[in-house]
Amino acid sequence: MALRGLKVIELAGLAPAPFCGMILSDFGATVTRIDKPDTYTDKDSLSRGKRSLSLDLKKTAAAHIITKLCSTADVLIDPYRPGVLEKYNLDPSVLCKANPALIFARMTGFGQNGPFAKMAGHDINYIAISGVLSMIGGKDKPQAPINLLGDFAGGGLICALGICLALLERHKSGKGQVIDANMVAGSAYVSSFLWTTKYANIPIWLGPRGTNVLDGGTHFYNTYRTKDGKFMSVGAIETKFYSLLCKGLGVDPEKCPQFDNWDENIEMFSKIFLTKTQEEWCKIFDLTDACVAPVLPMEEAHHHPHNSCKGTFICSDEKVVPSPAPTLSRTPAAVKLTEPLNGQHSIEILREEGFSSEEIKKYIDDKVVHALNVKSSL
Repeated sequence: MALRGLKVIELAGLAPAPFCGMILSDFGATVTRIDKPDTYTDKDSLSRGKRSLSLDLKKTAAAHIITKLCSTADVLIDPYRPGVLEKYNLDPSVLCKANPALIFARMTGFGQNGPFAKMAGHDINYIAISGVLSMIGGKDKPQAPINLLGDFAGGGLICALGICLALLERHKSGKGQVIDANMVAGSAYVSSFLWTTKYANIPIWLGPRGTNVLDGGTHFYNTYRTKDGKFMSVGAIETKFYSLLCKGLGVDPEKCPQFDNWDENIEMFSKIFLTKTQEEWCKIFDLTDACVAPVLPMEEAHHHPHNSCKGTFICSDEKVVPSPAPTLSRTPAAVKLTEPLNGQHSIEILREEGFSSEEIKKYIDDKVVHALNVKSSL
């Protein structure tokens, strides 16, 4: 696996930081989550393949343990607001001094500085001030795309990219660095196409939200309900694809101009799609260049022939989850679906770091460390 041999310390958080750690774990890194005692390991269920060391950060000795772990680690993922790790004496000035090769990835909403840096927020707030949310939704109001854009695309994925870039640079310099991965900047960067097309005078954004080519304003880039209550997606932007779309629908392109009468054409397409089931439309459009595909529910997506052929999902008796992407030809990812229990590996990890049985027992007795199966492990 591409990241085999890398040692990552992930301070437990929610959504973006666990996703970042999961990406690194899927591609081979050894990821140790520092969990808080008496809490679920990961409410997002993004802890697969990781190990769990449960520490009470409010105890002074916990900082000593984390510092020792980081002295031999390659990466630390910090999910807290600015100032939190500084309070525990675990900020970059301390940990990077102890390990100059450490890559210190700080995953926040608003960033490490600025007026909003220490303010609470969630995905919807971060993409709101990035300017991206204003572009998403219907005519009436903006609508956040769940929490995918801020937390996961602009957050965890961008953070993982930053870590890989820092690892690559470290091969040249031998030095680590601090990464400011924040969801405002990340979601703005992910949406660069919105800005570049706007200023390049490309005719995609012609009017208010919900009236444009890619945001539901056109009949040739939209979704339509079928006779059986399911949906089809249509994305026939290019003229040659639009012609094939019209052919499949039984519509004369001359009487249904692509770049005119959008509202009327949406109404007409809506009526046509209601005349057949999703399966019937798939028989018409599958394997054509009309840019039409079924909208698949999450519980059915893994059954689709294309996804099944490509191994897009990993299926077990308990769950179905997306496979890691992209696919590497020589060093592909290898997913471990098991998720650790809180403190499951505490003793094992401390022993690997050179702590004696007496030290470990004292940490547990002092409630610095939480561990499962203490008697059988010590």
